[in-house]
Amino acid sequence: MFQYTLRRLLIAIPTLLIISLVIFLLLEAAPGDPLGQVPLTVPPEVKAKMRTALGLDAAWYVRYFLWLKQMFFIEPMHLIDTLFGTDLAQGAQRVISFQSRQPVMDIIAERLPQTLTVVGSAYVVGVLIAVPIGIISAYRQYSWFDNLGTFISMVGFSVPTFFTGVALIIIFAVQLKWFPSVYDTTLQVTDWASFKEQLRQMVMPVTVLALYNAAQISRFMRSSMLDNLGQDYVRTARAKGLTEKVVVLVHVLRNSLIPVITVIALGVPQIFGGAIITEQVFKVNGLGQQLILSIHANDLPMVMTLTFIFATLIVTFNLIADLLYGILDPRIRYD
Repeated sequence: MFQYTLRRLLIAIPTLLIISLVIFLLLEAAPGDPLGQVPLTVPPEVKAKMRTALGLDAAWYVRYFLWLKQMFFIEPMHLIDTLFGTDLAQGAQRVISFQSRQPVMDIIAERLPQTLTVVGSAYVVGVLIAVPIGIISAYRQYSWFDNLGTFISMVGFSVPTFFTGVALIIIFAVQLKWFPSVYDTTLQVTDWASFKEQLRQMVMPVTVLALYNAAQISRFMRSSMLDNLGQDYVRTARAKGLTEKVVVLVHVLRNSLIPVITVIALGVPQIFGGAIITEQVFKVNGLGQQLILSIHANDLPMVMTLTFIFATLIVTFNLIADLLYGILDPRIRYD
């Protein structure tokens, strides 16, 4: 497995470089000008100096290789400086946001905790709900529980998250006044009262995202369980006298998790990417909202960096999912 992992990591390097080039060229070809919102009263020579200061007067390939240097060398060195107090990146130019003129990675570090708190909690809750529902629905196929789970899953997967979010706001925030409609990103948890307030404001966005995630994963779990429940090894296990609990929760579940692991692993990058629509609905100051604001402002460094980070996470968790296959199924060998 070590050799397989090493090969995949070596393949991932050119893959990510190609992805970064494609993202850069797409952003370069996109309509809009980072200086498009500059007032018309600004003299042309001043606007030209602003363009030079942002590096927009350089050729696209010069700006691309500069971004590569900043992203892969300067930013890691700055992180080392921050953690260990060194000065490896002293005076080096970091990736700077056009919109705020602050380092892009600093803005991401500020917003990441909000995204992980809301979207990460929702994903964990969704997985914890979806897996048991999928197991029970498959084992008791066509029962009232299976029919109810199928109905809720179809609703959760079909109804857009912005509709669910607005519906929860109208019912539980406006009418019943149980939860706040706007997420307070300035709230700091220092005592029990602030902790309860944090939980209150997380309930609705977490519910919206957990319902959507659970709907998808539970359907995959149910389908995979049904495929394995009819296999010969299940009948053999029952004929050997194993209890039904051992057959279902040990043998069938382990094999059924293999395709589900892919769905769960590929959903993890969405946690770091943020839930763009849900964050907008509940005013969560996360990375999804930042991406929308940056696109509107033509903040190319921010959009480029965020998009590349999402692509890197997808490639990484693809590899993790493949490695988990070998752990769940001893028949799978990579070396």
